[in-house]
Amino acid sequence: MAKALDGVRILDFTHVQSGPTCTQLLAWFGADVIKVERAGSGDVTREQLRDVPDADSLYFTMLNHNKRSVTIDTKNPEGKKVLETLIKTCDVLVENFAPGALDRMGFTWARIQELNPQMIVASVKGFGPGPYEDCKVYENVAQCAGGAASTTGFDDGPPVVTGAQIGDSGTGLHLALGIVTALFQRTKTNRGQKVLAAMQDGVLNLCRVKLRDQQRLERTGVMKEYPQYPNGTFGEAVPRAGNASGGGQPGWILKCKGWEADPNAYIYFITQAPVWAKICNVIGKEEWATDPDYATPAARLPRLKDIFAEIERWTMTKTKFEAMDILNKYDIPCGPILSMKEIAEDESLRKTGTIVEVDHPVRGKYLTVGNPIKLSDSPTDVTRSPLLGEHTDEVMAELGYSAEQIAALRTAGAI
Repeated sequence: MAKALDGVRILDFTHVQSGPTCTQLLAWFGADVIKVERAGSGDVTREQLRDVPDADSLYFTMLNHNKRSVTIDTKNPEGKKVLETLIKTCDVLVENFAPGALDRMGFTWARIQELNPQMIVASVKGFGPGPYEDCKVYENVAQCAGGAASTTGFDDGPPVVTGAQIGDSGTGLHLALGIVTALFQRTKTNRGQKVLAAMQDGVLNLCRVKLRDQQRLERTGVMKEYPQYPNGTFGEAVPRAGNASGGGQPGWILKCKGWEADPNAYIYFITQAPVWAKICNVIGKEEWATDPDYATPAARLPRLKDIFAEIERWTMTKTKFEAMDILNKYDIPCGPILSMKEIAEDESLRKTGTIVEVDHPVRGKYLTVGNPIKLSDSPTDVTRSPLLGEHTDEVMAELGYSAEQIAALRTAGAI
């Protein structure tokens, strides 16, 4: 079966996480992703957080599946010619260099357009145009600058970053959407274009409900679904709200049986209005269903702390999975706090390809995350990440270089 992006060739100048997330997703959908690396070292994550001596780290392998690796010395005049040939034959160039690096290599937007007017140049940067556009940005910096950290954690503690890589991987996902959109537009215009995904912008896009709340706060001075209501105080900016759901249906994380020994023996519980009577029956507080102090969402808001304390008395008598089984019978929204160990061992996630076991010639078998987006007519086959420079000769031959020419380029240090 043909893949969704069969025939699309990506020139991958990315490294670390944000860019490789993007290009891996495109590779999963069938694009031919050619990862350009430096000879000898390659992507810096090949050796970062290494757990198997002399093997590519999981950091690298889990972000570079389904790609081909070539090593080119872009400072070598002959190497630069090879790169120009690749630009002429590829559809998209993806990079997450520091600002200005591609220009300093001699590949300005104007030069790339000369070589290939249909080329789409896609970039991840820390910030968009503005006072910080030349600043270097990493994951947690993006979370802080994009509004996530200031609104994460508890109100009586410092800002907190999330374990989800919303700055790096989140921006990579945004960039992938920009690329396929530009490819679609090219079918109509026959022209390439620039695609930019700034990490600050990507994080803010994922924090849009907090920007919503900022405007609500400025108009009303209070947000009743936040745990600060009714006894706490609200300042000028959206506060940290602990485990509150951030929407119209109040939720909180509650202890379950075994919480004393298991740091993940918890469940997220949402007191959804349509099933309030069922919640009351399950926890043994049937009278709350008709009590005017509890019967309506508005009446419950100032009493949420006491309500969740009562629900927690019930959840503490059940494991998180027992509670899930019971609550789901009544359509009560909830979810177990799953550890990474539990997720890694989840057979259902393996059956759907969300968790995949891959065999690597050096490090052996390892688990990785599969394609999170499922297409019925373009199933994803996850193949291992490439060894450094593994496909240099193969790609050079496809570009029309003879074996003698390839050997000469290697002798000259261009590849």
